[in-house]
Amino acid sequence: MMDLSTTYLGLNLKNPLVASASPLSKKVERAQRLEEAGIAAIVMYSLFEEQIIHESLELDHFLTRGSNSSAEALSYLPDSGTYALGPKKYIEHLTALKKAVKIPVIGSLNGVSKGGWVDYARFIQDGGADALELNLYYIPTDSSLSASDIESAQVELVAAVKANISIPLAVKLSPYYTSLPNFAKRLAEAGADGLVLFNRFYQPDFDLEALDVIPNLDLSTSSDLRLPLRWISILHGQVKADLALTSGVHIAQDAIKAMMAGAKIAMMASNLLHNGEQAVPSMLNEMGWWMQTHEYESIRQMQGSMSRQSVAEPAAFERANYMKVLNSWRELP
Repeated sequence: MMDLSTTYLGLNLKNPLVASASPLSKKVERAQRLEEAGIAAIVMYSLFEEQIIHESLELDHFLTRGSNSSAEALSYLPDSGTYALGPKKYIEHLTALKKAVKIPVIGSLNGVSKGGWVDYARFIQDGGADALELNLYYIPTDSSLSASDIESAQVELVAAVKANISIPLAVKLSPYYTSLPNFAKRLAEAGADGLVLFNRFYQPDFDLEALDVIPNLDLSTSSDLRLPLRWISILHGQVKADLALTSGVHIAQDAIKAMMAGAKIAMMASNLLHNGEQAVPSMLNEMGWWMQTHEYESIRQMQGSMSRQSVAEPAAFERANYMKVLNSWRELP
């Protein structure tokens, strides 16, 4: 019997498959079905900073300095009862989820400023969350803000959230940092117990008839795995925080690659939204079969085995790989 168990943020998980923040956690019944199918933990959909500000009318300096989180952005928030519920409803739903399932439930906050809304990190903890995921989804639009300003503000935010809670804290990042290893190290030093790589930025589109900017949603594919796979491979062993891979986990081989890169868990949303919870048991069975065939006894045995510090050619993760890929192209005769 293959041992699929792993640990993440100090939590003991029966396997590395975790449902990431998405509408999957909106209904208690869906969460129960995911648990029955074999999902090891669930990250709740995000509670957005804008929702809390909208309810409490507490504006913070970061939102008044050219952030994309302007007052107009509130019009993009769903009505209560559609996708994201208000702050009080969010805590109530979290508590209901915790009562309905035995697997860990991780709360999710999405924001960028260090204001009074940070108190909601403690409310999520008091609601029963086993851990908290802080989603640093931020698009800089103000040319007066430097990269250093933004990174320092986000590190301060992580420290402030960590100071308000006693449960483990994970930070969900984008890949768009000049020196991701340095920033990841600073976040770990500020108190982040885990790092989730990467947030998917949903790019807007233009409606040429209405002459309007419209939201656009594309679910991930396995090809999206490559970016977080590379960076987890690079960060493994350099940062004192658990690493979680998200984006592009659709088949058993994707999850296995995530483990070999150095991730503790592989998060899924698009696969589950598209194929339903029945995708979980087949993935777990295939992972067990692959491990048996390749003589792996446990998930822990393979974690980090293909990271940058473990492979024979670490340059495969660096600039040398860029040249190798370009030189591999051959025109058709």
